[in-house]
Amino acid sequence: MEAALFEKYLETAERTDPIKCTGRVSKVQGLLIESRGPQTIIGEICRIEVPRGQGTILAEVVGLRAETVQLMAFQETDGLEVGGKVIALGSRLEVPVSEKLLGRVLDALGNPIDDRGEIESPVMYPALASPPDPLKRRRVTERITTGVRAIDGLLAVGRGQRLGIFSGSGVGKSTLLGMIARNTSADVNVVALIG
Repeated sequence: MEAALFEKYLETAERTDPIKCTGRVSKVQGLLIESRGPQTIIGEICRIEVPRGQGTILAEVVGLRAETVQLMAFQETDGLEVGGKVIALGSRLEVPVSEKLLGRVLDALGNPIDDRGEIESPVMYPALASPPDPLKRRRVTERITTGVRAIDGLLAVGRGQRLGIFSGSGVGKSTLLGMIARNTSADVNVVALIG
């Protein structure tokens, strides 16, 4: 019984890296940041401290050249200056995955933005993963209805299929997504807004 109470704390302690590699920002050009150090691998997440208590910026390692680390920031780089501390977090971008994700709204980093608290889950999935082998994927054999007559009358939409809506601004993409989310026969909808 006592082990079950402390299980999530033990898992967190196992994932924690007590020794952090650090470096210093040497160049900032838009969202691309260069630093001397830390020792990292491609795809690793780093936290960059913004001076004068303005917070931190998360960035992903996208290139390595000798002792220079190239990072791509996930946020705006306002306030960042040369000499800022870069801390390697020792992991790639991961998001918690569980039934608690249903009905939630997340940002691009997998953080909840709907003011309903954290998504606690012991299972973490990488945000970037290798695509499944198309020859080993399960076939799409079952049709679902979107609830929008114009789509259902002209297109066949399958269970498990991805569906993309592309058009210019102001023509009703968000309205169409809302109609599909409300009226579809699917049990779960995953809606991603990509700008």
